[in-house]
Amino acid sequence: MSFRKVVRQSKFRHVFGQPVKNDQCYEDIRVSRVTWDSTFCAVNPKFLAVIVEASGGGAFLVLPLSKTGRIDKAYPTVCGHTGPVLDIDWCPHNDEVIASGSEDCTVMVWQIPENGLVSPLTEPVVVLEGHTKRVGIVTWHPTARNVLLSAGCDNVVLIWNVGTAEELYRLDSLHPDLIYNVSWNHNGSLFCSACKDKSVRIIDPRRGTLVAEREKAHEGARPMRAIFLADGKVFTTGFSRMSERQLALWDPANLEEPMALQELDSSNGALLPFYDPDTSVVYVCGKGDSSIRYFEITDESPYIHFLNTFTSKEPQRGMGSMPKRGLEVSKCEIARFYKLHERKCEPIVMTVPRKSDLFQDDLYPDTAGPEAALEAEEWVSGRDADPILISLREAYVPSKHRDLKVSRRNVLSDSRPAVAPGSTRPGASTPAASNTTAPSSSLAGAGEAGKLEEVMQELRALRALVKEQGERIGRLEEQLGRMENGDA
Repeated sequence: MSFRKVVRQSKFRHVFGQPVKNDQCYEDIRVSRVTWDSTFCAVNPKFLAVIVEASGGGAFLVLPLSKTGRIDKAYPTVCGHTGPVLDIDWCPHNDEVIASGSEDCTVMVWQIPENGLVSPLTEPVVVLEGHTKRVGIVTWHPTARNVLLSAGCDNVVLIWNVGTAEELYRLDSLHPDLIYNVSWNHNGSLFCSACKDKSVRIIDPRRGTLVAEREKAHEGARPMRAIFLADGKVFTTGFSRMSERQLALWDPANLEEPMALQELDSSNGALLPFYDPDTSVVYVCGKGDSSIRYFEITDESPYIHFLNTFTSKEPQRGMGSMPKRGLEVSKCEIARFYKLHERKCEPIVMTVPRKSDLFQDDLYPDTAGPEAALEAEEWVSGRDADPILISLREAYVPSKHRDLKVSRRNVLSDSRPAVAPGSTRPGASTPAASNTTAPSSSLAGAGEAGKLEEVMQELRALRALVKEQGERIGRLEEQLGRMENGDA
């Protein structure tokens, strides 16, 4: 047999991880010491959020990505919770909105100012109260705007419409024990959960029904995790009866036997999986480990293919993962992690080595963008939609600046467009207030004209850029042709 047949072909075989230089780290951050298997870190293309130690309550730090170096002890935090913060999650449809769950039994949703915090933020946009014990999990719906899931130590899963501050669904009879984690599927029609009773469950939240269940997915008593993959399969991490750490892949249509099961080592830290649906690569980080292992998931046996391990000297307290639209595509960066040490946060860049500096289509298929595919009401009515995809050819796409508004009360006095369904758009006067809004309508019109001119200028600049790139590609093709013909 030739050697070529032995080695599996994969463009991710040579992915390598590299920590950034010290001056690009975030130093002197007092990372939370609370005993909870959360990532303690959330990141998006604008901000880095880290749960920190706080006296007399709970707090987390929100830093613009550019604010590297030593962080002053007096730097303002988000500090409205009365108990330690256990989990945080950035909204996928608004880069300035973040949700937090806490030991004080509440979920809070915050609007971060566009340029970061200048003073401590104590007033959330909305407080969601419904849990009777601490809230350890918060996760946003991937495609429906303003839909948030929370899970607490009361073994209850709640789904909220943040735009109206109302509880949409209460699932209180499906989990008999502590819920370790929850993961939405690709379009948010189902979610899977890992529970202390060693079961992995697939649940339809709108019907409140159990779609599938696998008891003793991992036989060990230590915490496990379950995440949905893009094709609907479920990837789990856990422990064997002999306390060895395991990875497994499951087909929801047949949960009797795993499609693949791999044992890693006998360390005792919970394994946190991070999944990239565009490349089908799963990155596995163990709490207390000093390494990140990564695996490619394919349709061919053995399904889970080990790629490589990134190792460093310091153990990790937590980990955050940058969404695809925040990566540097010009450097062939396919993932970026934010590793929490005891006193700092260190970005780690995962790169595929390529010689060309042109855009690599095979590494960057269209990915989920910042626009919601559905409103909350549409999702509740039974509609499903895949994420709205964007191309990364033009690199980072920012989310449109929107203030989160809750329609039950006026919590944000800002004139920018609202995201909440049913809220009044700027410049649209109600019959009762038509007399009072007349003087401001001309100002609104002038503002609209200014915005239109700004958009036109951006459009002209983009056209010029496209033309310039087209000419450059033409020159490169001409040069390549000459080289192939032996002229150059």
